[in-house]
Amino acid sequence: MSVAAIAEYAHHDGLGLAALVRSGEVSPIELLETAIARIEAHNPALNAVIRKRYAAARAEAVRVDRAAPFAGVPFLVKDLIAMLAGEPTGCGNRALGQLDMPYDSEMVRRYRAAGAVIVGRTNTPEFGLTPYTEPLVHGPTRNPWSAAHSPGGSSGGSAAAVAAGMVPLASGGDGGGSIRIPASCCGLFGLKPSRGLTPTGPAFGELWHGFVIEHVLTRSVRDSAAMLDATAGADVGAPYAAPMPQRPFADEVNAEPDRLRIAFTHEPLFGHAAAVHPDCLQALDSSARLVESLGHVVEEAAPQVDRDACAIDFFTVVATETRVDIERAARALGRKPRAADFEPGTYSLGLLGRSINAAEYAGAAQRLQLVARTGARFFERHDVLMTPTLAAPPVPIGALQPSAAELLLMRVVNALGAGWLFESLDMIKPLADKMFAYMPYTPLFNVTGTPAMSVPLYWNAAGLPIGLQFAAPFAADAVLFRLAGQLERAQPWFHRTAPGF
Repeated sequence: MSVAAIAEYAHHDGLGLAALVRSGEVSPIELLETAIARIEAHNPALNAVIRKRYAAARAEAVRVDRAAPFAGVPFLVKDLIAMLAGEPTGCGNRALGQLDMPYDSEMVRRYRAAGAVIVGRTNTPEFGLTPYTEPLVHGPTRNPWSAAHSPGGSSGGSAAAVAAGMVPLASGGDGGGSIRIPASCCGLFGLKPSRGLTPTGPAFGELWHGFVIEHVLTRSVRDSAAMLDATAGADVGAPYAAPMPQRPFADEVNAEPDRLRIAFTHEPLFGHAAAVHPDCLQALDSSARLVESLGHVVEEAAPQVDRDACAIDFFTVVATETRVDIERAARALGRKPRAADFEPGTYSLGLLGRSINAAEYAGAAQRLQLVARTGARFFERHDVLMTPTLAAPPVPIGALQPSAAELLLMRVVNALGAGWLFESLDMIKPLADKMFAYMPYTPLFNVTGTPAMSVPLYWNAAGLPIGLQFAAPFAADAVLFRLAGQLERAQPWFHRTAPGF
């Protein structure tokens, strides 16, 4: 079959394309060439794919196991954490983008075993630190629904590529919402699995004190479930592991959920009380009516946590972990850490992390573990918690960037090597408040390690998508897949595609 003959490529999800491969209607090479054509057509406007590996992908496509669940399906990998042997993992950093990795990470190995053909790497902010994707080294990624708006972050490149139909699914990582945030901004389905359900090896144990986990962004629920079936399970030496499901997650998608006790809240869960955009509140109210119409018990309730304290403790952990990332990168580069090798905000955050002593870090980590217990008690009374995914619709490119005054302060701090200045100027709380104002709902579930998903159930009057977040108890990923499948059948979204794509 010629490339021209598979013009309906974007009308299929990943499993649908793999079924065409298995039936002989199309070959992996033909799918790959179509994906390449779509990347070449749309990426110049979106800047989602920052490293192409077309020649390697062509060589790999001819060796695909056609019995694999995603046999021959074109796939993109976020340029952070995931490692491909002999190729860079740039992490949004100019210098690291020149260093080849020695081996495939375990998640990449499992993507390949699932039949995925890796076409390239997607854009990410430096070290995945921001809920927008505008790294200095590669420039901003734009949202297919509106080129003036951000696709979110940190998996913004992956989300934009899937929303534009370049590939049916792409990898992401989520340490504070980085799968769910871009899923919300780009009208996609994005699940953050339970802590320890997917592997982090062999290069890492836990990431950000266990906040970070990798999975995918998809247009269909079943693609997410099937890829989690293919990648779930502890790898050798894992520091911990989530329980494996009793049956495949893919089987859950078409199973009707039990009558669930679904709590919902308009109130932010993390950080200083933020003003939530009316469109997000409308999306929540609309979705609450939808789940109630499906037979679930819906009531207003939320976990009672100290939002300000949680935000400061989370910020403390991330700042310290950022310093570790900077020092690891410097070792890989063969030199001492220096401001010139990193973006001003990244290096400043790392300097703050360096100024935090071990007792402060341990205290923050311990307090966040107690927050996880509070969340667990909440889920003894409720099966699911529903919130907006974000406090606002997609924001314009540049809207969340540091101000000129903030950049000046960062450059002064960096020049002096004085992260302690942030503490002496009483800047930690304002910095934490700014970080979480846009994303006051997602980080709590990275702290608790419980599964959470963003579901594309609402578009505002401007035509921009707004995701709804659903969270469940630890290891209740199957509950979320059953609910997501029901929502997808009741209010389908697959047919909704960005104009021009």
